[in-house]
Amino acid sequence: MSNFIIETNKLTKKFGSSKVVNNVNLQVKKGEIYGFLGPNGAGKTTSIRMLLGLARPTNGSVQIFGKDIKKERLSILKKVGSLVEYPSYYGHLTAYENLEAARLLLGATKPRIDEVLAIVRLTKDAKRPVKGFSLGMKQRLGIATALLGNPELLILDEPTNGLDPSGIIEIRELIKSMPKEHGITILISSHLLSEIDQMATQVGIITKGQMIFQDSILKLRAQSTSKIKLTVNDAEAAWKSLLTHGYRTDFNQNKLFIENGSDDNVAEIVKSLVQNNYSIYRVEEERKSLEEIFLELTGLEGGL
Repeated sequence: MSNFIIETNKLTKKFGSSKVVNNVNLQVKKGEIYGFLGPNGAGKTTSIRMLLGLARPTNGSVQIFGKDIKKERLSILKKVGSLVEYPSYYGHLTAYENLEAARLLLGATKPRIDEVLAIVRLTKDAKRPVKGFSLGMKQRLGIATALLGNPELLILDEPTNGLDPSGIIEIRELIKSMPKEHGITILISSHLLSEIDQMATQVGIITKGQMIFQDSILKLRAQSTSKIKLTVNDAEAAWKSLLTHGYRTDFNQNKLFIENGSDDNVAEIVKSLVQNNYSIYRVEEERKSLEEIFLELTGLEGGL
């Protein structure tokens, strides 16, 4: 029995001669919030559609709960909730009525409607027509619909897309609460590393259809190496002085940089500069941000 709720093997999707998804090996463990991260057009939505049996892979396989999606799609999807792209709803109906329509299709129990409304914090708005909802409320209603069948796995495709800051925070906090409070494993796709960083425990990064990183968010953060930046007078002369005294630093844009310097090493360099009559204006740590790491990994340093 596999340890993974979702496991793909060389998952590939071609449109004509173009490989939109290329040999992706996705692995999502039970109880995780898995961030599926990549630029727009990287292959995230196509991958999710194959996970849900909405698109047929050109090659490779998808296993969910240890079962092949091709062979046991209906039994698998009974335990999966999803929100792909934008939620569908009837604007003239209330939130409760929309959920009732979905409940009849899913065969869920009637009390479950009140339960999911409470989970997504829409109980007070249950009797309001959905056409009057904010975009964030509509997204929460979409998640409520996905939760109606008591899923063990929830798949969300860009759930914060287009939301204002308060809406993003609402959805983020809702997603973070689900594994602990409701035992749900979550796969969430996004093109925003800052969002994934605040929610996910595991992350997979895809670009141009290929998986280029898959590990814990802590391992991704570990790539954020730091360096010490020194602002001094006559930086080039100071750099040469340090070299003559056996201290290795980098000189760039009129600043001195110490790569991975220990506290003692930094203190010795500062002492040497002072003893040789250089004025030190600023000593600060510079750490490569997760966004910079993401841009390097996906080859987008130059912008979109």
